[in-house]
Amino acid sequence: MKRYICRPLADGERAPPENSSTSGGMTSARAGRCRSIHRIQGRVTMTAMSVRTTEAIGTAAQRRDEADAGSHEAVLPWIEDAGKVAPQDARAMSKLFFDRLRTLEEGTHDYQYARNTLIEMNLSLVRFAASRFRNRGGDDTEDIIQVGTIGLIKAIDRFDLSREVEFATFAVPYIVGEIKRFFRDTTWSVHVPRRLQELRVELAKAKEALSADLDRDPTVAELAARLDLSEEEIIEGLVAANGYSAGSLDTPSADSESGNEQRAYADLLGEDDPGMESVENLHALAPLLRQLDDRERAIVRMRFGQEMTQAQIGAELGVSQMHVSRLLSRIVRRLRTGMCVEA
Repeated sequence: MKRYICRPLADGERAPPENSSTSGGMTSARAGRCRSIHRIQGRVTMTAMSVRTTEAIGTAAQRRDEADAGSHEAVLPWIEDAGKVAPQDARAMSKLFFDRLRTLEEGTHDYQYARNTLIEMNLSLVRFAASRFRNRGGDDTEDIIQVGTIGLIKAIDRFDLSREVEFATFAVPYIVGEIKRFFRDTTWSVHVPRRLQELRVELAKAKEALSADLDRDPTVAELAARLDLSEEEIIEGLVAANGYSAGSLDTPSADSESGNEQRAYADLLGEDDPGMESVENLHALAPLLRQLDDRERAIVRMRFGQEMTQAQIGAELGVSQMHVSRLLSRIVRRLRTGMCVEA
């Protein structure tokens, strides 16, 4: 049985008259159907509103049944702006276009029309996936959408309608995968080979697991044993991880949108406690103070603990203020030298 396709008229082409004969034995009913289609400005014009109701489209299941029965090939509707098709309509229309796409020869005009229409109809999937990465920082939303569109195209080229899986379910992992790859490749401050970028992720997972098991940070040898790599490779991966750039502290926090005031991450970080430095210094001084004799420790306690003057200390010890000054200078110099050696 021969197949006939009612195609859109090319520019300047006229529809055949009603009384004209058809080549190849086309039936009069078939010719009349084609003439009816050609009368509508030379093409079948579809809008988002008429997508679900027109009888010219039918359902994708009916079209597949006709194709399997060897009947005429399905006629693709002409969609002026596929990007404006509602998502619920795009789901049904995609089945029809996928069903037709598998019968078309790659590179033909009809094939390109069907493929491009599928891309435009399903761009809402890309926008949905891109919205999940909006808190990554930066003004690269358009870049994310472009990268996600690459994943959408890969999904369209690899989708098989016979699997009976919704295209959205099939496509979203491709789209998200491309976006994640984009962030992995563009958030490094220096160029790092791909294998080291991937090793950074594995190292992070291994360090987290070993830290939980050992209750401490793992050593290079333990990481090497965990990942079955040499210690040199682990060190190379740790050094390369320093080239990974984190987000800016000036980036608005994820919860700043709920209020009127934009708050950056830096505004949410705690400040250094000035007392912490004193605690560290006193902790480092403790062994040095134990090396002083009883009179030297008493002088330090009276001068810096009780904040007594040199004259008061001299009166307490029965020595002159000048002698106390010389003793303090010698003690402080000794402690300062010990602190520098410890550092």
